Amino acid sequence: MRNPIDALTHRLPREWRVAIDWALTIIGAVAIVLGIKAYVVNPYRIPSSSMEPTLHCAMPGAGCESGRFSDRVLANRFIYRFRDPKRGEIVVFKTPPRARAQCGAGGTFVKRLVGLPGDRWREENGNIYINGRKLKEAYIPEERRDADTLPERKIPKDSYLMLGDNRQSSCDSRRWGYVPRGNLIGPVFAVYFPPKRIALF
Repeated sequence: MRNPIDALTHRLPREWRVAIDWALTIIGAVAIVLGIKAYVVNPYRIPSSSMEPTLHCAMPGAGCESGRFSDRVLANRFIYRFRDPKRGEIVVFKTPPRARAQCGAGGTFVKRLVGLPGDRWREENGNIYINGRKLKEAYIPEERRDADTLPERKIPKDSYLMLGDNRQSSCDSRRWGYVPRGNLIGPVFAVYFPPKRIALF
C-alpha cells in the first residue's frame, strides 16, 4: 500500500520524488521542534545575578559568580495545565508592565515562587514570613539576604509572589508587584549548560 505522498508523486521523476521526500522530512522535523518549544519544553538563559548562587549568570562585576557562561535552563511549559504552581519552585514567567519601569528590563524573568494566592506575607530584616511563620529558605546564603522590612500584605487571587534568591540584587515582586497566573510559563526542571553545571531540580 502506497503512502499518500508516493501516491501523489509516483508519476514524477525519481530525483524529484527524493527531493520532495527530503523536503517533507525536514519540514516535519522543524514543525516537531517548534511544537515542543512552544508547548512542552523551552530553553532560557539566566541574564542577571538575581538567582545567584542557585543559578549563575556571566556579567563580571554584577554579582555573578560563573564569570564566563550564564546557566541555560529548561522550563516545563505544560505542567501548569495539570496542576497548580508550588511554593519553592523556580519559575519562568512574563513580567508585569511595572517591571520594565522598576528594573529597566522586562520580558521573561526567572525567579523563585515564594507566595501563593491568598497568602499573607511580610519581610522582616531580610526574612520572609508567610501567614505569620518565618519561611525556611535554605537556598539563600546569609550573605545574599538584604536587611529590608516590609509590612504585611495579602496576595490577590490568581497571583504569585516571585523573589530572587539573591535578595540583595533582585528586582522582584517587592518592587513591581505580583505575577498573574496567566503570566507563568513553567517551572525550571534542569540546567543543561555549561556542562559542569548540568543538574535536575
